[in-house]
Amino acid sequence: LLFKGDGNNLPGFMIGRQLTVVSCMFFVARVTSVKMKEGSGNMFGVSDGVQKLFDSGLLGALFLTIVGSIAWQLVAAAFPIAFMSNPLTYILLRIALAIEFTGVCNGAWVLAAIHAKLAGFQRDEVYIGTAEER
Repeated sequence: LLFKGDGNNLPGFMIGRQLTVVSCMFFVARVTSVKMKEGSGNMFGVSDGVQKLFDSGLLGALFLTIVGSIAWQLVAAAFPIAFMSNPLTYILLRIALAIEFTGVCNGAWVLAAIHAKLAGFQRDEVYIGTAEER
C-alpha cells in the first residue's frame, strides 16, 4: 500500500501521520492543562513557576510524545514483522493516508519541492542506480 501508484503514498503517509500527531498534541495539551481559580493556591502546594508549567499543558504533550510516538517507534524497530502484520497498523496507515488525501497538507509538498530544489537533491537512482544496474 505504501509503494503503490506513483510512489507518493509513503511521503503522503508521513505527512498524514505528522498532522495526526500534531492534532493529538494540541488535544492532549488542552485536556491536561490545569487552570486554577484566582486565590485558590497552587496544585499540590508547588511554586508559582511549577504551577505555570502545569497550566501550559506541556507535561501532557511530553507524556504523549513518549508514550504515543517514541514507544511505538521502538516497538516497530524491535519487532518489524509483528508490527506490520498487526491489523491496527493497517487501519492507522489508512487513516494517515486519508488525512493526507483531504488536501489539508498540500502545502508540505510545495515546501518539500522548494527545499529539494535549493538543496540540489536528486532521485535515488542517480546515486545508487536502478535495480537492473546493481
